[in-house]
Amino acid sequence: MNTEIIEKQKEYIEKVKRINDNKNKKYYILTMGCQLNENDSEKLIGIMEEMGYSKSEDIKNADLYVINTCCVRENAEEKLFGKLGELKKIKENKNIIIAIGGCMMQEEHITEKIKKSYPFVDVVFGTHTLHKFPEDLYIAITKNKKVKDVIDIDGEIYEGLPVKRSSNKQASVIIMYGCNNFCSYCIVPYVRGRERSRKPEDILNEIKELAKEGYREITLLGQNVNSYMVEENRKARKEGIIQEKNEINSFAKLLRAVSQIDGIEKIRFVSPHPKDFTDDVIDAIADCDRVSKLVHLPLQSGSSNVLKRMNRKYTKEQYLELVEKMRKRIPNVKFSTDIIVGFPEETEDDFEDTLDVVRKVNFEQIFMFIYSRRVGTPADKIENQIPEEIKHKRFERLKKLYEDGIQKNNEKYINTVQRILVEGYSKNNENMLTGRTDSNKVVVLEGKADLIGTSINVKIVSEHMWYLKGERV
Repeated sequence: MNTEIIEKQKEYIEKVKRINDNKNKKYYILTMGCQLNENDSEKLIGIMEEMGYSKSEDIKNADLYVINTCCVRENAEEKLFGKLGELKKIKENKNIIIAIGGCMMQEEHITEKIKKSYPFVDVVFGTHTLHKFPEDLYIAITKNKKVKDVIDIDGEIYEGLPVKRSSNKQASVIIMYGCNNFCSYCIVPYVRGRERSRKPEDILNEIKELAKEGYREITLLGQNVNSYMVEENRKARKEGIIQEKNEINSFAKLLRAVSQIDGIEKIRFVSPHPKDFTDDVIDAIADCDRVSKLVHLPLQSGSSNVLKRMNRKYTKEQYLELVEKMRKRIPNVKFSTDIIVGFPEETEDDFEDTLDVVRKVNFEQIFMFIYSRRVGTPADKIENQIPEEIKHKRFERLKKLYEDGIQKNNEKYINTVQRILVEGYSKNNENMLTGRTDSNKVVVLEGKADLIGTSINVKIVSEHMWYLKGERV
């Protein structure tokens, strides 16, 4: 059935392509949010280019404008509606098609506001109907009809959509969709649905094709990657299905299988959940040389009290025990993390617990966020919300602690040899090349264009706040 649906969408791609033939139609896409959204946008770009659209760097020159939304942060709504105000003026002078998709479109109050306040929007589609974008666009173009294509039930997994990668050496590969954790601050389970894992053969075939095309680095994506196949295994047990010993039915086995694919030199993954970090995953990271030894381990808060209110299902002590277990089992392991500052009812002692964990773990990277209320989440209903002034002061304290530790961490790299994949020219200096270490540290170096896309050894000669300076060896 899935194959039939995708074949039908390919027919709509061809129909739009015929409409656009020899008309030099252009698209502009705005992507908000996380790597999962970026992966979705690669699919949308692949679809649009198959339809005969070419990319425009200027909004005003586009015939099709697509916004792929995110709803994790409150200011995302402000960004969306601000952009729609800008597009309204453009549409008054030019016949453009405006399409909005992504997580925010799964929120009814958002789609109702668009319908009421921005009736010029042509297509609205959700996270579960991205695969129908060709059909929705065709209807909007040919019938001059507004299309809303949003469903609340968990979407199926559709394989075979066109993809246009943003890089020719690094690629993200989604291994599962949705989330079952229901952290009290997070809207994702409500807009992405429950956990659904892709078939291992589909994942491996995609990565094998990427390797043949010259891709060298793969990032495995999911809301909670170490829950890969958990739901499917549960259903199999319930139905009495006996799984074969060598069957790829866990994240650990998937890591080992990917690491065997010729041509792939580096495997990263985001994001795991600390509560689901089993010993077999730790062993796989330790045993597989190609798997990055930088583990992204979201903390969110260092306070056990706050973690309980967040519904994270681990304590401060359990988190630190997991870190120590990994340090003993995985040589040279390093950690990055996510931290939310100012969660409702967070006390000064709670925040000090967070700072304590930061000091003890010595994270290589910290992605810091000020708590943002999201309509529809349990945390939004907590009465004792932290004043914005206190949130920002705590954020600055965390930021300073993190930045003070960066220099100490960076100094450890001086005179070491690091292997990097040269990604391209530095955005800040077009005369310098750039790449990343296994621990995701940015390295800049002198070199010629023929190094781009190759993996080389570099000696780190100096450190700076946000990058390392290297020389080829």
